[in-house]
Amino acid sequence: MSRFSFHSIDSTGKTQRGVIEADTLRQARQIMRERGLTLVEIKQVGNSLTASKMKNKGLKTRVPSHAVSLFSRQLATLTNAALPVEAALAVIARQTEHAGLTQVLTAIRHKVVEGHSLADALADYPRIFDPMFRTLVTAGERTGQLGTVLEKMADYYEIRQQIKSKLSQAMIYPAMLTIVAILVIIILLVAVVPQIIEQFVHMKHTLPITTRILIGVSGFLERTWWLLVIGIFAAITALKLLLRRQNNLMRFHTALLSVAVLGPLIRAINSARYARTLSILQSSGVPLLDAMKISTEGITNLRIHYLLVQAAEHVRQGSSLFAVLEQTRLFPPMMLYMIASGEQSGRLGELMAHAADNQDKLMQHRLSMALALFEPLLIVTMASIVLFIIMSILQPILQLNNLVS
Repeated sequence: MSRFSFHSIDSTGKTQRGVIEADTLRQARQIMRERGLTLVEIKQVGNSLTASKMKNKGLKTRVPSHAVSLFSRQLATLTNAALPVEAALAVIARQTEHAGLTQVLTAIRHKVVEGHSLADALADYPRIFDPMFRTLVTAGERTGQLGTVLEKMADYYEIRQQIKSKLSQAMIYPAMLTIVAILVIIILLVAVVPQIIEQFVHMKHTLPITTRILIGVSGFLERTWWLLVIGIFAAITALKLLLRRQNNLMRFHTALLSVAVLGPLIRAINSARYARTLSILQSSGVPLLDAMKISTEGITNLRIHYLLVQAAEHVRQGSSLFAVLEQTRLFPPMMLYMIASGEQSGRLGELMAHAADNQDKLMQHRLSMALALFEPLLIVTMASIVLFIIMSILQPILQLNNLVS
């Protein structure tokens, strides 16, 4: 059975658009006549089986956040230019460079043409369009401000992408430094040290304790390196299996928050994301309780997620947003002050946006501080290990010189 899109006029003169299913074009025209509609245009757009396949394929499609951000920006621009949603979707689907997104947008357009709302069509692809995106689209469609809402979503995705990019760039140097340092030490212990130490062993002279420790470590790595590799992979696999249980994962995430440098950084990242999401939802007219519930879905730490879910429940029972967020001890005083001011003045969404900006800056500052502490600590640690290796080799040489003298 084929699918036909039509443009028709009813008996009252109103224009109707949609999609019907029929075996042939002739049967489709007959169905339209039976409905009392005068056809302006009708054309075949596919068949039901094809649409179903497109939807199923789209459910498995992965689309990067920058592509979703660009789609949101383009759809906002075209919608603000008074272009119908289905036409805007067709234009974007033709020019997007991501093949998976093209298929998804084509399927979404078919559903919109059939008469569904854009939010309903997006709900078929939850892996691409998260609850926040769909809720904002729903709010935009109801208020007639779809273009404005989509622009806010595009801004949100761009800010999140910038923060993610900064995090990745900041971690590249420490990660490379760590890998290179570990490889250098392993090569020294496995390939270089044994050849040098072998000369001292033949002397049959009592070696210093540091040299004997070095010989033991080097021999152990040389003989059992493959066991260490297997052990590391086994430990990682066991940890993953252990953390699949929700209670174990909760304990692990709670423990992370108590780590000296890592804990504040995790709190800063998650609270900044929560504040940003809540500000966008509030300024778009989404009720506070719904906004708080949706905002928690982007929280990666289970302990923080639990605290914020409890905060939403307390707000539902009548507590103020400022009071419940203060109890979580996740947010800095300045942010809490701005939230309290927003509640009192009725400008919660606006002041939450300023608070989110401040929290993003705080998060980047904490990340810079963490890296500033990590890099010299790593360098000192690796230098100490290399110094130990050098001293362990030099001590027997010095003893030999003393004996010869």
